[in-house]
Amino acid sequence: MQLLTMELRPLSRDPELGRDNAVKKIAIIPTMLTLGNATCGFASIAYASKIQMPADPDHYFAVSGWLIFGAMVCDALDGYLARISKSASDFGMHLDSLCDAVSFGVAPAYLLLRMGPGWETPRLHQTLSMIAALYMLCALLRLARFNVQTTVDPASSKRFRGLPSPGAAGCLASLAIVRGDSAQKWPIFQDPQTVRNVIEIVAPLGALAVAVLMVSRVPYPHLTKQILRGRKPFSHLVQLILAGFVILLIRDMAVVLLFWVYALGIPLRHLWLRSLRPADAQVPRLEDSTNRQELTPDVHRSR
Repeated sequence: MQLLTMELRPLSRDPELGRDNAVKKIAIIPTMLTLGNATCGFASIAYASKIQMPADPDHYFAVSGWLIFGAMVCDALDGYLARISKSASDFGMHLDSLCDAVSFGVAPAYLLLRMGPGWETPRLHQTLSMIAALYMLCALLRLARFNVQTTVDPASSKRFRGLPSPGAAGCLASLAIVRGDSAQKWPIFQDPQTVRNVIEIVAPLGALAVAVLMVSRVPYPHLTKQILRGRKPFSHLVQLILAGFVILLIRDMAVVLLFWVYALGIPLRHLWLRSLRPADAQVPRLEDSTNRQELTPDVHRSR
């Protein structure tokens, strides 16, 4: 594991904090993957900027969306390699958040601008710009809150507080992929222009919803930990293999279903459970109060 790290020797001591930063080490391979995350996000922005060109704009939608998913792969692998090499650090955590701000904050917001109405309708485009800016700000706030509340090893927590920024970015990226590729690949879409018009309406409303969910306190499960970690029965492995084949066969539509069900299904389930909780909680409270009334005289008598 020594080949995975590199020493950084600072030139001076911080006089204000009084800390002597003698030797710092960073993990090379996890850091390169983290920077690959930011590179994919920047490339997504670059491809999205070409969408106004007359030559095959739908192709740029799809490539821009898949690059955001490439950033997610790098984001997942860098933390995994840092944990198995026991090189997780504050440096890696903060660098990861900076790269996530590019890939899951700025890139999806810019892609949203390209998916919505253009300057042909100034009022709608201005509204879309405000939603895109709000999405970016909520992503930054979500990442800042995560840095403050998490430890050096983010995988130690079983649940996220609020929708994770990669999940929100995946929602918008999946719509871009449908906008770019699926309208031509799937025969159920008889009129590709209808698909584009629907996404122009759905994308801003969906972005507004996931932006609010990112800064909410709704608990979201850590799916990779629940699905992949620990010992599972043999049937669980078979189900994963079958699910993988289905996702590969309909990957364009599968990413839409997976990310939007995760983003919107969890808070709906949370609200449903909260609506049931007060009715269930009233029964023991009434029983406890009656029990206290029955026990109180006995206590006084015993005294």
